Amino acid sequence: MGSKAHIAVIGAGVFGAWTAHHLHRAGHRVTLVDQHGPAHSRASSGGESRLTRAAYGKDAIYTRMALDSLAQWKTLSAISGLPIFIPAGILFFFQHQEAYFTDSVATHRALNLPSELLDNRDLTRRFPMFDFDGVTAGLFEPGFGALMARRAVQTLVQQFVRDGGTYLRAAALPPAPSGDNLDAVALASGERIVADHFVFALGPWLPKFFPTLLGRKIVATRQEVFFFAPPAGDRRFLPEAMPGWADFNGGDMFYGFPDLENRGVKFAYDVHGPVVDPDTQDRRPSDTGLAEVVAYRDRRFPALRGAALTEARVCQYENSTNGDFLIDFHPQLNNALLVGGGSGHGFKHGPEVGRYAAARLFNEINTEPRFGLATKGENQHREVH
Repeated sequence: MGSKAHIAVIGAGVFGAWTAHHLHRAGHRVTLVDQHGPAHSRASSGGESRLTRAAYGKDAIYTRMALDSLAQWKTLSAISGLPIFIPAGILFFFQHQEAYFTDSVATHRALNLPSELLDNRDLTRRFPMFDFDGVTAGLFEPGFGALMARRAVQTLVQQFVRDGGTYLRAAALPPAPSGDNLDAVALASGERIVADHFVFALGPWLPKFFPTLLGRKIVATRQEVFFFAPPAGDRRFLPEAMPGWADFNGGDMFYGFPDLENRGVKFAYDVHGPVVDPDTQDRRPSDTGLAEVVAYRDRRFPALRGAALTEARVCQYENSTNGDFLIDFHPQLNNALLVGGGSGHGFKHGPEVGRYAAARLFNEINTEPRFGLATKGENQHREVH
């Protein structure tokens, strides 16, 4: 990368932590800053678990990024005291062989992924914990599974510090630049971080730092997840038997996880909730959200009817207007890179987002247009990948 630089990465979520990791491994002096700590309870990269999967329809770029990221997650998991990657496999199932299914299959074949195509009989035999009524097609990814989200980010930051990186828990303030380059970022404490380059990877706080530029291009939406206790002694819901899954039926998508580390079977309704402020949104789960999930659970998982709710969380997506990541320079600041727009599917791609962002900061990689600021128009909309 040429001469080594001092780089400040603002935000220690999954994108910021992996960007700091790759920059430090390249020999740069890196300071990683976060206001509440890595994977804190209000961060989009907090919480218990995330899917890592490769089915993205025609969006082969995300399939490749997920595959390349998976190897890095496994490496991190190998040095963690408790596992980060849980190889449960991922199951997608559909009422019909729609375009998303056939396009995903074609991409998997082109990349030689060992995915399995299953019909209703196969699905029922392999995964008896589901009721596959109305389902005709399944796509099983045996090499993927679940990531333990909070543990993953915290482990990565701990490793970054052990390797000689600097982590600082501090509240950075939005920059007020004058000129073509940013010289420093002020902290709420009155201190300043002076650096050669800056990366802003602030998740749902990114548009709050740059409201004029991003206020209508990236928005945070409220999302709810629920955990239920499986029947006592029932082994069907353990990750050795039950995969992570996504149900693409009827225009709505529900997804979930097996009983990871005895926390309960996880369910979520993948629809964008109302726009929220990550600092002030009500973190109490709603009766409406619970009722929607319970109705779905009781239809698709007969053995969980009446299961006790063990936990619920309210988090957020930060949705870009076209569903793609934002990894691009601030248009007025030559040394400030903006990284965000996870759009509900970003966690699994953290390692490759960080690798791309680290190279993009020094213009050492071919630019991916869909990650550019120019693609984030105010009136576009695209479903979460």
